Amino acid sequence: MSFYSRAVNHFPVSSNRLQRSLRATFTGLATNIFLSAAKLIAGIAGGSHALVADAMESLTDIFSSLIVWRGVVVASEPADADHPYGHGKAEPIAAALVAALLLFVAGWITIGALHDVAQPRPPPKWFTLLVLLVVIAVKEGLFQFVSREAAAVRSPAVHADAWHHRSDAISSVAAAVGISVALAGGEKLFWADDAAAVAAACVIAWNGWHLLRPTLSDLMDRAPDRTFGDKIQRLAEAIPGVARVEKCVVRKMGHQLYVDMHVEVDPQMTVLRSHDIAHDVKDKVREAMPAVRDVLVHIEPLNIAARQDKNRRLPGE
Repeated sequence: MSFYSRAVNHFPVSSNRLQRSLRATFTGLATNIFLSAAKLIAGIAGGSHALVADAMESLTDIFSSLIVWRGVVVASEPADADHPYGHGKAEPIAAALVAALLLFVAGWITIGALHDVAQPRPPPKWFTLLVLLVVIAVKEGLFQFVSREAAAVRSPAVHADAWHHRSDAISSVAAAVGISVALAGGEKLFWADDAAAVAAACVIAWNGWHLLRPTLSDLMDRAPDRTFGDKIQRLAEAIPGVARVEKCVVRKMGHQLYVDMHVEVDPQMTVLRSHDIAHDVKDKVREAMPAVRDVLVHIEPLNIAARQDKNRRLPGE
């Protein structure tokens, strides 16, 4: 299970979720603008294709941060007549766009590097390696910060943005290795710079696919971990008047969860009493599990055979 998946179950939702999400996004945006400019200037001046490709990857981080920003803002809007379940899916949509952008950049870097590898040239300048070492440290620190914020606010879009920072750090590591080999080997190993760009592209593509798969699952209303539904069922069945939970379905809408339940009660029970039980179930689940936004409880009469079986077991219990 991923760090983000574990955090969904263990981190409480922050009351200032939007503010923390935007802080993480804008911090990454400002950092990427500075790093992209530094890498692009150093790559052109130092004659490093790997560093120029890395700069272009950082430029995509800027666009991804803007996408995440809009996704988080839209997702925070309250439900309305056209969107009665809210706008939570704006976040996985934003995350999917970021993942698709990663895949596009990986393809672009690979094509460019394979084209340039057939053209001999002098090795890159030594200062390009120094620039990359600084970039790696900054981007890894940025990943750690944004990842913690994503876990705290349970945002798939901010989580995708964090991994975009990590992919940038990894691509910078690959570029640094390639530049080091090219510097050590001279003109004979000029191709190491382009080989590093291809290696970085492979890592970026893997990260893009790694992010895209769970995001598509969220858009398809994939249920959370099975233990989550089991916990909800146990909470409901512990409430007086609930005979058993016949059905419990959980679906994810952005960072929030919606629960549909079929609860069986005594068929001789009054409508008013069964109505009160349904509200007790809803309140208990939402109180115990803050990630649950709403619980729809459908009351069913307890199956006669099941009721008789339960009565036979009562004296011995």
